[in-house]
Amino acid sequence: MIEVEGLSHSYGDTHAVTDVSFRVSRGEVVGLLGHNGAGKSTIMKILTGSLEPTTGRVAIDGMDMRAHRRTLQARIGYLPENCPIYPDMTVADYLDYQGVLHGVPEAERAHAVKRAIARTALHDKALDQVATLSRGYRQRVGVAQAILHDPQVIILDEPTNGLDPAQIHEMRSLIASLAEGACVLVSTHILQEVQAVCDRVLMLRQGHLALDSRLAELGGAYRLLLTVDAEPGRVNEILADVPGVSRIESLGGVARRHQYAVLAQDDAAALAPAVARRAHEAGCALYSLEPQARDLETVYAEVNAAA
Repeated sequence: MIEVEGLSHSYGDTHAVTDVSFRVSRGEVVGLLGHNGAGKSTIMKILTGSLEPTTGRVAIDGMDMRAHRRTLQARIGYLPENCPIYPDMTVADYLDYQGVLHGVPEAERAHAVKRAIARTALHDKALDQVATLSRGYRQRVGVAQAILHDPQVIILDEPTNGLDPAQIHEMRSLIASLAEGACVLVSTHILQEVQAVCDRVLMLRQGHLALDSRLAELGGAYRLLLTVDAEPGRVNEILADVPGVSRIESLGGVARRHQYAVLAQDDAAALAPAVARRAHEAGCALYSLEPQARDLETVYAEVNAAA
């Protein structure tokens, strides 16, 4: 659905995005992660056709963005981080106006507005002025305008910004339902939101795509936390020839209890019996042995530590 090939963009001498390539298929919800300045906003602006890339290509549904910009923009729903909404208009009037801008036929516009209001739970606020709404409700209005025209591609920048816990739960459910007929790209700083709604994650670091992985593939134990009474040199000798051990790192200790990270070539959990047996045979006092899983937070920290 979305095809990005060799995308780069510079602001003068500043390289915001460098040689980024990825694809997003219909039915996927993909999280776009990265520190401030990593290139997320630049990529979203290019994907929506509001910014021309320095080099590279963007295609949606097989159509090149440069050649079919207007046609493709009509198929995209976009929620920018600071959604511009008119404070003097009512919610219903604002969405009706957005329907005109999105090219929704007049005969279908009222139904489209009602449907967007229903999907974003704005029934009680439909006739209220935007200026009277809380930040959370304004965010819902922004999402409503993004999905009003039933787009095939939906790009949401911080969609849960300003929402309370109940509203966040509703937004997660909405995002999941949107992916049934579209591809959804979600940019957020909240890792829990990516874990809750996304199938896949793209991590940017200093304008480069540092990781493209399905969330399910990030799991699994990648190291063992071992606490014994042996000094670092002794532990290295004891575990040096255990099959599957790639590296041992000392994490410090107190008194006679020393903690180590035993890194595995594959699944660290499978190493636990052999490590425990070897420690026992060497006469070590084993205080703890715990597999540590690699979750999204761990991977995010590793990616950015490599910067």
